[in-house]
Amino acid sequence: MHATITLLLAYIVDRIVGDPRFLTHPVVIMGRVISWLEKQIRRGCRSDRSLKWAGLLFPLVLVGGSYMAIWVLIYALSRLSPWLAWAAEIWLISTTIASKGLADAGMDIFHHLKKSDLSSARTALSMVVGRDTDKLDEPQIVRGAVETVAENMVDAIISPLFFAAIGGAPLAMAYRAANTLDSMVGYKDERYLNLGWASARFDDLTNYIPARLCALFIVVAAWLHGQSATGAWRMMRRDARKHPSPNSGFAEAGVAGALGIQLGGLNTYRGVASHRALLGEPTRPLEAEDIPRTVAIMHTGALIGVGLFVAVLLLISYR
Repeated sequence: MHATITLLLAYIVDRIVGDPRFLTHPVVIMGRVISWLEKQIRRGCRSDRSLKWAGLLFPLVLVGGSYMAIWVLIYALSRLSPWLAWAAEIWLISTTIASKGLADAGMDIFHHLKKSDLSSARTALSMVVGRDTDKLDEPQIVRGAVETVAENMVDAIISPLFFAAIGGAPLAMAYRAANTLDSMVGYKDERYLNLGWASARFDDLTNYIPARLCALFIVVAAWLHGQSATGAWRMMRRDARKHPSPNSGFAEAGVAGALGIQLGGLNTYRGVASHRALLGEPTRPLEAEDIPRTVAIMHTGALIGVGLFVAVLLLISYR
């Protein structure tokens, strides 16, 4: 019962409070550790082979270290007060979830578009994507926002909830460390091809089950919102594996199918063109309202996920 209430309260805290800017987020600390560790590794490794072996240090040190640090913290707090430890665990789990932040980012872009302020919409989009945004038109801005909200349903909501349900705050924070590693060093470019391979593979592994659960949640959420559940299912089966990520394609293809739109296409990164596989069928043009529609699917999918994880924990606790 304790784990059930903890998970539920953590999700509620994130939905209401999100990540206050006056508090240092754990991801910021992880980022500093990753940058420091990368400098130390590059000083000691001169060959591609040594960098590849050293790449194993990232998940071992950061993921394992994050788990142990949170476990020790909660244990130490429990010696002072069980209530203090419980409050800390709820708060720490909430920091691994980003439903409010993701929704706020998407809706910020939407509000700028509704005011016909493309410049501000491009700036808002640039805060959450890596692609160049300075020349995007409205449909391209909408596509970027929808792709971001859909893709991050997995690693910003369902995955941390999944691991929190299994192992509480220590495992949820270990997952967040793995995901942060992937976002910082998991690139397949020349700089990180050798050093970041283990981080990228580990992140793919951790998201494998949550991504497929998320796909099911999107289908149900689409049906509840009067969108095309059959379209979501069909596009996931047809297009999900076209995505360069073995996991993100399920959420993006599902949302595309639910809304009857097409995602993917040409993106530009620092002036270099990159073509992303097309997901979904363009039964109609992209429009600004597709952003709140995606946010609604995200929130409902998250609630379905919370409900499922809570139900499983309750069944286990009463066995």
